[in-house]
Amino acid sequence: MIRLVLTRAIAADLGLLVLRVFTGALLIHHGYEKLANIENFADAFVRPLHLPFPILLSYVAAFSEVIGSWLLITGLLTRVGAMAIAGTISVAIYHAIVTAGFNIFLLELLGLYLGAAAAILACGPGLFSIDELIARRFDASSESTPVVEAGTAAPMAEAIASR
Repeated sequence: MIRLVLTRAIAADLGLLVLRVFTGALLIHHGYEKLANIENFADAFVRPLHLPFPILLSYVAAFSEVIGSWLLITGLLTRVGAMAIAGTISVAIYHAIVTAGFNIFLLELLGLYLGAAAAILACGPGLFSIDELIARRFDASSESTPVVEAGTAAPMAEAIASR
C-alpha cells in the first residue's frame, strides 16, 4: 500500500476523477430530458433511424445515460457505465451523421463524450472510486485466505498452519 502511494502519480488519478465526474454530471441531464418526454425523443431520434421498438430503445438510451452517468460519478462499476455511455453516444453519432452529415457543431460534443467514455474504459476509474475500494477489500481478503491449488499434495492443515 505504501509503495502505491509513494510511487504512483496521484495527478493521473485526480485527472480520472475529474474526467469521470464532469462527464457524468454534464451528460446526466440528457438522459433526464429523454425521460421527461420519451415519445418526443423516439419521434425525433429513434424512428428516423428505422430501428425496431423505438419507445423501448428510447428508454434504453435514457437509462444508459442516467445510470451510466451515476456509475461514472460514483466510480462504481465504472467501466460498465462508460460502456453504456459509449454505446448510446455511438448511436447518437450515427444519427447525427445520417441526418445532418458531418456537421461539426453536432459532432463535437458527441465526440467529447465518446472520447471520455473510451478513456475511462481504457484507463479504469482510478484510485478515487468505489471500484478501487472494492478491489482493495477483495485483495486484502484474498491475501489472508490461503489458496490451495487443485492437484497439489499439500494437505489443508499445512495451508492453515502457514497462516
